Amino acid sequence: MLTVITIAAMAAALAIGLAANHYQRRRASGGADEEKAPVSDLISPLETLAVLLVAFVIVVAAESFGAAGQAVGAEAHRVDQLYEVADYAPQPQRERIQGDAVCYARAILAYEWPQMDSSGEKAPEVSVWSSDFRRHFKELARADDGTLALLVDADDQRSVARQTRLAEAAPAIPPIVYWFMVVALAATIGAFAFGLPSNRGPSHIALLLVLAALFTGSLLLIADIDRPFSGQIHISASTMEETAADIAEDFTHDHPDHPLPCDLQGRRTAPP
Repeated sequence: MLTVITIAAMAAALAIGLAANHYQRRRASGGADEEKAPVSDLISPLETLAVLLVAFVIVVAAESFGAAGQAVGAEAHRVDQLYEVADYAPQPQRERIQGDAVCYARAILAYEWPQMDSSGEKAPEVSVWSSDFRRHFKELARADDGTLALLVDADDQRSVARQTRLAEAAPAIPPIVYWFMVVALAATIGAFAFGLPSNRGPSHIALLLVLAALFTGSLLLIADIDRPFSGQIHISASTMEETAADIAEDFTHDHPDHPLPCDLQGRRTAPP
């Protein structure tokens, strides 16, 4: 819907500008070019405003997209690190933490990732396993295990990365800013169309259409990357998928006689 409205607004501005230019040419006499000088004076600051606004918003959207991608990679890395550090913990906490890490990654993919483009909220199916981590850490604290600090640090960074991923799922650009930018660019295109010289040729129309297409493309690009998990240019779950597959394989190798406490979707199948 946003894409359709954006394209329609830019096309309407172009059509209105050309229609106004044509109407003025029909009414004008030989001094039409003199009347258009003030219009060209107004176009310059309008163009500057539009370009600066687009540049600013693109930077904000790109930074949000980059932060979301870094959070996804960091979270997958910390889950893998949590599994590896747990190798140094005593049994039964070692097996339990490693099993929870696998289930956490699976639950992310099955429950939390699909809703990233809509709510960007925590999935309770995932939080079950992060709560399990803390329960096992308390058991290690009572045993005064030396790996506890490493595990707590890895889990803390995992939690921060998850929070960042969820936060960056929401658009970084407020709707009022986006629509103000649409109005500014549409006004610029309309002003360019209105200010075409009376002796315009095909090259003038072609360049105007190219400019309108570039402005429209810029708006659509901004709207797309401002939704880092649902747009055409989106962040995939491949990093977490690889982590889930790797540590699940490691768990099968490390604990061949014990099944995972969850199914392939990360749902608990064994009592905590």
